[in-house]
Amino acid sequence: MDIKLEKRAWYIRHKYWLLAGVTALALLALNIKMVIGPRTILVDGEELDYCKATISEFHEYIDVTGIVQPILNIKVNCREGGYISHIVAENGTMLEEGDTILVMENPDLIRNIEEERLAWEKLQLNNRLQQYQMEQKSLSLRQQMLQTEYEMKRLDKSHNLDKEEARMGIKSRAQLEVSEDEYNYNLKKTRLTLESLKHDSAVNLIQRSLLDNELENGRDKFIQSRNRLDNLVVRSPMRGQLSYVTAIPGQRVSSGESIAEVNILDDYKVHVNLSEYYVDRISVGLPASVTYQGVKFPMKISRVVPEVKNQTFSVELLFTGEKPENARVGKSYNIQIELGHPEKSLVIDRGKFYNSNGGRYIYRLNESGTVAELTPIVIGRQNPRQFEVLEGLQEGDKVIVSEYSDFNDAERLRIR
Repeated sequence: MDIKLEKRAWYIRHKYWLLAGVTALALLALNIKMVIGPRTILVDGEELDYCKATISEFHEYIDVTGIVQPILNIKVNCREGGYISHIVAENGTMLEEGDTILVMENPDLIRNIEEERLAWEKLQLNNRLQQYQMEQKSLSLRQQMLQTEYEMKRLDKSHNLDKEEARMGIKSRAQLEVSEDEYNYNLKKTRLTLESLKHDSAVNLIQRSLLDNELENGRDKFIQSRNRLDNLVVRSPMRGQLSYVTAIPGQRVSSGESIAEVNILDDYKVHVNLSEYYVDRISVGLPASVTYQGVKFPMKISRVVPEVKNQTFSVELLFTGEKPENARVGKSYNIQIELGHPEKSLVIDRGKFYNSNGGRYIYRLNESGTVAELTPIVIGRQNPRQFEVLEGLQEGDKVIVSEYSDFNDAERLRIR
């Protein structure tokens, strides 16, 4: 006997097709959501670094490593050229001012000095001869002046006698006129002779002075040439430590060539290289400090070299008070350079996220800490520990500050 089968419902007969359709729609919706909605990735929360945005005193400073250097480095140059005979002081030797560093030889200089000595001796002999001749001339001039003065007195007496004889009638008027003419002529002649003798005497004095000056110049020239021998001994210009000597025995060096360096250790300076980011904010006089064994030693910037090389520029600092006991040339210190006074600001911890995007955005967590949203921010000032946040966050916001390179700029992070 046949049994009549009941007809099943259509959704039961087509359940597999319906299930496939629902699955396809779900996948389509998911794809649409991924395309249209924010891109989300799943991350491991234990591998992330977090911090909270807080309002606190923001202290803007630079934390940098500095190297201790001598307060002054003096280059030692050769004043005279020659060959290095022997080196007296070794590298690292403490020198007093005037201590010998090395000794040189210069045969050409010694020969020139001998020639100068012979020239001066010849000049002395020539000067003595000319002085003798001038003495003889002076004696002759004095004799001539005495003779001329005698003639003037004789002419005066003779003329007075002629006038007396004319008054007494012994001589005529015509004879007196002839006598007066002769007297006036001889008087003028005698006066001219006296004037010429005085001129010759003045010329003689000038010549004597010129000879004396020539002799003195020759003597000074010889002394200066002889003093050049002292320049063959290279000495320390100041008290300090000999840093290095570049010359070796037997080497020929030129005048003015730098062959050594002396470090002045009366004080120290600290040299640092700063990022070009700070080139407009660093100036002479800015305060700084070094902390050693819990003690803070104040410093200040003494010199700024604004020329940027390899994205850095050079700064020199001086201690303004006591120095650390272990301060030595070549010692490195961690230095804090202050850029301003502390101010209340919204700050977050300095993290590696800044390296990924330059501080343009940050991932902010929701209240449950399960999701982090990509949030644009504006970074202001910074120091080695903190960033100042000008826009984008509020006090109490929790953010991710670890490296962002693995997030591929996802708009949302789901924390696992």
